[in-house]
Amino acid sequence: MLQRRFAHIAHKIAVVLKRKYGINDFCGYVYTNSSYDFLKKQTDINYTALLLDENIHDYKNEKLDIEYIKKFEREYGIPYLWQFVTVDRVVMHNQLVREYPYDKSPYTHEEIMKIFQIKSREIINFFNKEKPDFLFMSVVGNIGTSLLYYIAKKRNVKILFATESRIGNGWTVSDDYKNFSGANAIFEKLMSGKTVSSKNNEAKEYIKKFRERPTSYLFGSETAIKSGTKKSQLKWFASKYFLQSLLWCLTIFKKSIGNKNKTYTDTKPWGYLIDRVKRKTRALIGYNSFYDKIDLSEDYAFYPLHTEPELTTMLFAPYWTDQINLIKQIAKSLPLHFKLYVKDHPAMIGYRQRAYYHALKNIPNVKLVDPFLETFSIIKNAKIITTITGTVGWEAILLKKPVITFGHVFYNRLSMVKRCHDIETLPNLIKEQLENFNYQEREIENFVSAVMEDSAFAEISKIWDASANPLTKDQQIAVYADFIGKKLGLKPISS
Repeated sequence: MLQRRFAHIAHKIAVVLKRKYGINDFCGYVYTNSSYDFLKKQTDINYTALLLDENIHDYKNEKLDIEYIKKFEREYGIPYLWQFVTVDRVVMHNQLVREYPYDKSPYTHEEIMKIFQIKSREIINFFNKEKPDFLFMSVVGNIGTSLLYYIAKKRNVKILFATESRIGNGWTVSDDYKNFSGANAIFEKLMSGKTVSSKNNEAKEYIKKFRERPTSYLFGSETAIKSGTKKSQLKWFASKYFLQSLLWCLTIFKKSIGNKNKTYTDTKPWGYLIDRVKRKTRALIGYNSFYDKIDLSEDYAFYPLHTEPELTTMLFAPYWTDQINLIKQIAKSLPLHFKLYVKDHPAMIGYRQRAYYHALKNIPNVKLVDPFLETFSIIKNAKIITTITGTVGWEAILLKKPVITFGHVFYNRLSMVKRCHDIETLPNLIKEQLENFNYQEREIENFVSAVMEDSAFAEISKIWDASANPLTKDQQIAVYADFIGKKLGLKPISS
C-alpha cells in the first residue's frame, strides 16, 4: 500500500526485495496523483497493477445497492461497517481538506454508503485479480486502507504492518495494527523462563539511560515545540514569511482553477486561507491566561491531550475521541483531594479554539498546564498517568509509574498497565493502580528485549527530511527491507 509520501519509501523497499530477494511481482494501492505518476514513470519495478484511491471515489453516478452493503457487512463487518468509515478524516469530518477544528462531513449518509460501495467493490476485484501473498502497509487511516487490512485478514493474506517501536529509531512490523505481534510472541517465551534474550543487556542499558535522561522517541518533536511558540507565530506576519504563505495560497488557487485531475483530498484555496489566518491569530493572541501553576508537592494525576485529528484516537480508540468528556470522567474518578493535570501537545497550539480550554477550566479539579513545560518532570511527580493511547504511557511505565489506558496500544501487553474498557469501572481501576501498583522490573526488561529483537533500527522517520543524504536514505531503507525479507522467510538470491 503506497500511501502519500510513504509511496516513495515503500517503492524503494520493493526495489530492495526485488534486487536482493528475487521478488518480481508487485501490485499497489496508491494515494495521490503525484505518487501514482511517479510509480507509472519509474522503471525499477514493473507493477502488475496500480489502483489509485482517488479514481475509485466518484460516487455521483453510483446507484446505491443496500443489499450489497448488507451482504458485505455480513462477510466483513466488525461487526458492522461504520468502523471502516469513522477512521476516514476526509469523509467523516472534511479534515485534511480543511484544518482542525473544522468538523463537517461533505457527504450525506447515502453518499457515504455509495463511496463505501464503490471502494469495497473495486478493492475486492483487485484482490481477486492480483491474489497477493502478503500486504505491506503503514497505516489504517481511511476507507481504502481499512478495506485492504480487513479483506487481507479475512482471506488469510499475510499482513506486514509497519510501525515505530518507540525504542530509539526502531521500526517493526506486525500482523495486527493494535499491537506488536512478533514482539509479543518473543515476550511470552521470555516470561516463561524457557529462554534468555540476546538483547537483555542492551535492554537494561536502554532502560537505565532513559531513566537517567528521559528523551522522547518522536522525530520532529523539537520542531513542533518551536512552531507553537508565540515568537514563531509572530514570524508568520513578517513580510518574508507572509509572502511565502501568500504565494503558496496562490499556487493552491492556480491548481484548483486549472487542474482537471482534482481529487476529494485536495486542499480548498479559500478554506486554506481562512483556516490558516484563524490558526495564526489564535496562537498570536495566546492561551497563557488559561495555564495554571504546577505544584509538584500536591497529589495529582496526569492526562496529556492527544493531537487531533490522529489515528491514536480515531483508529485505536474510536469510542474515546471526545477528550473533554473523557477528562471529565477521569477527574471525577480520582480521590477527592487529587488534581488532574492536563497538558496540550505543543503542535496543537493555535488549532484548538479558546472554548475548548474554557470547557476544561470549568472542571473544578483540573489544572491546565503550559504545553511547553517539560513533560518528564510532570510524569515523575505524578501519582498516576492516564492516556488514551499516548507514548507518554510507555514513558511513564519505564519511569515506574502506574498507567491507565483507554485504547489499543502496544504496551497494554504489560500486566502493570490497566486498560479501561468501561467508564463505570474507572474509579475502581484508579484505586487499584494507586494502592496496589506492583512494578515488575523483570517484565519491563523482557518486554524491551523482545521489542528490540523484533525491530530494525533505521532512521525511517527522518527519510522525509529533504536535507537527508540520498545515500543514507537508501542504506536506512535497505536495513528495513532486510528485516521485512526476514519476516517473509526469504533468503538472498545468489550474487
